[in-house]
Amino acid sequence: MKQPLVVLGATGSIGRQTLDVASRLGIDVQGMAARRGSDDLVALAGDWPGARIVAAAPTGEERDRLSGLLGDRVEFGSEALVALASRPGVTVVNGVVGAAGLRASIAALEAGNRLALANKESLVAGGPVVLRALQRGGGSLLPVDSEHSALFQCLVGESTAAVRRLVLTASGGPFRGYSINDLEKVTPAQALAHPTWNMGRRITVDSATLFNKGLEVIEAHYLFDMPYDRIEVVVHPQSIVHSLVEFVDGSLKAHVGEPDMRVPIQYAITYPDRAPGALGAFDFSGLSLTFDPADRRSFPALDLAYEAGRIGRSAPAVLNAADEVAVHAFLDGRLGFLGIPEVVERTLEEVPVVDLVTVDDVVEVDREARAVAHSLLGGSC
Repeated sequence: MKQPLVVLGATGSIGRQTLDVASRLGIDVQGMAARRGSDDLVALAGDWPGARIVAAAPTGEERDRLSGLLGDRVEFGSEALVALASRPGVTVVNGVVGAAGLRASIAALEAGNRLALANKESLVAGGPVVLRALQRGGGSLLPVDSEHSALFQCLVGESTAAVRRLVLTASGGPFRGYSINDLEKVTPAQALAHPTWNMGRRITVDSATLFNKGLEVIEAHYLFDMPYDRIEVVVHPQSIVHSLVEFVDGSLKAHVGEPDMRVPIQYAITYPDRAPGALGAFDFSGLSLTFDPADRRSFPALDLAYEAGRIGRSAPAVLNAADEVAVHAFLDGRLGFLGIPEVVERTLEEVPVVDLVTVDDVVEVDREARAVAHSLLGGSC
């Protein structure tokens, strides 16, 4: 029997696709949360009348409107979000964008729930804290990112000791093949035109810089307890092979399929079982797949992520926070595309590395890194 769901980030891309999967499979949705009390959230509350609703940071007008429409079905604030993730006996799909998703991830794991994790910042910024919560609560952690779901599925039934390397595939984003000179004048509109995936604004820019793949390397380290020198990245523009595992005997397993996020979402919800999906039979005819090394000179963000991951402790949290600030500055027209990794690198140099024991430790490092990144941008927020 499939567990009921709590969907965090319900109005976003991951949230909406999760609800599509739930509707198709007849899975009960007991709770939904979003940052704002938007019309989209109101509509979803109508579609799922049995679900508790949380708006984590609504305006006063949104709060009044939701209260009037939904009565005691709705709650507000970050604590209500955490409480929803703590609801016992559910699968929590965490599609919250940014570091705000960390407390909810911790709460879900400490409650012993299954956490279907699409919020990469939880592991990147707070990997040691998340793993301790997983151990304490006895819950389970399943990745929703297509690449990590692919690795997870390839590793089912295998020993970690038998793994030679994990290979994460990257589409290369909209600027694949660009030189540094080409990248000097690219615009936010160009960066947001991803050739394969339809994603949020920050993650789309991160894909264009290859920061997203660097963050996924750090995630893979924590998810699969794999050293960084056994995690590699290749550029695969067709986005058909979602990732690969090479074993010590020379054999490889690859997860192959159409680039549709409903597939990894559904697997995280139904594991260890599989249910009929939304996609038809895969068509191999005329298929041509290519693989190339990542261009680390034009896209230095990837090596910055490896460096932060190897330093460990709080360095990945600094990397993530600085990147988020820099991406927002780029999207606002206050920073050039090539300035994104420069801001991140300088922030890593300036923020001291510390141990992360609690969520509050992660929050404090995140705050400090953001302050330093903002100062590097001239103090603008």
